[in-house]
Amino acid sequence: MKQPEQITLDSDEFEALRLVDLLKMQQQHAAIQIGVSRQTLANVLKSARFKLMDCLTHGKALLMKNAPEEKL
Repeated sequence: MKQPEQITLDSDEFEALRLVDLLKMQQQHAAIQIGVSRQTLANVLKSARFKLMDCLTHGKALLMKNAPEEKL
């Protein structure tokens, strides 16, 4: 059986998705927490969301690159 194509989600993309989409944080606040501009955060989110939808739509494997440990 053929292995699915793999897409790697970088740790900054994961963190941006977590803060904005999971925790419902405003982009401006999430950008401050990560230490980037709001526009940079928006670009990271766009990339992460594209990768996620590419995997869901085309059955590709999503890999996490250096995923941060969950903060308690």
